[in-house]
Amino acid sequence: MTDNPEPQKDTDAASQEVVEQAHPWADLAPEHFRLLRLTALPTDRHTGARPLRFIQFGSVERLGKQHSLLRLTLQLPGQRVRKEQNILEVWADHEQRLLSFGPDSALQVQPENRGLGRFMLARGISWARQHFAHYQVANTTLPSKDAFSEEARARRDHCLQAQGFVVEYLDPLKIKAHCVAPRVSSLHGDWHTEKVQIVELLDAASMLQQADQSLREQEVKVRKLEERIEVFKREDNGLRFTITCLVAFCVFQAGLLIWIATR
Repeated sequence: MTDNPEPQKDTDAASQEVVEQAHPWADLAPEHFRLLRLTALPTDRHTGARPLRFIQFGSVERLGKQHSLLRLTLQLPGQRVRKEQNILEVWADHEQRLLSFGPDSALQVQPENRGLGRFMLARGISWARQHFAHYQVANTTLPSKDAFSEEARARRDHCLQAQGFVVEYLDPLKIKAHCVAPRVSSLHGDWHTEKVQIVELLDAASMLQQADQSLREQEVKVRKLEERIEVFKREDNGLRFTITCLVAFCVFQAGLLIWIATR
């Protein structure tokens, strides 16, 4: 019986090749953070309540000779999402002069139907237009899971078309599709500012100060109301004692009159 080390060597070589192919920017963490304000919207029958929310918006940027990258992320307070959610990557290949949007699983945003998908696309497009406006845009395959609901598909297509993409369906059932655009300069970097607003640091500090002041004012009002309630309680106890005394006096008078009348 002889050992054959060749399969092990092939496996090691394949693993080494995968490691070598992994881009050094693949796991970059956000370096810059901003605060987003999601305006309260009417309840949606599919996505549920849409209250006022605040979200952390992170970004990291790298400009290189062969590639450039912008990675955008969203972080929800007190809520965890899957790794492939709330992330948008914009890769620029300088050799091919080609811009691509990622990740491969497509843009998946939580919470849904709050304008965040269009916001992230707009931020990525603005960055690309600033640096690589003449680059071509790679076709992006759209996930078929978004096509099973007519409303979800219409919402997705509207979001992409509003940013300048063209949605092309590859089958009559409109399940398989991809979005295309001729060049980066043909894309639009605007979004629904009524739904999503970037809160600057001073504005956030002002909001916190106003909230703290409002809270203190409410505490003063509550304390005054509690004091009035205590006064009313004391007055109520005094009235109860007075009524009890009057009732006792009336009973005594009635008993006295009955006693006098029966003698």
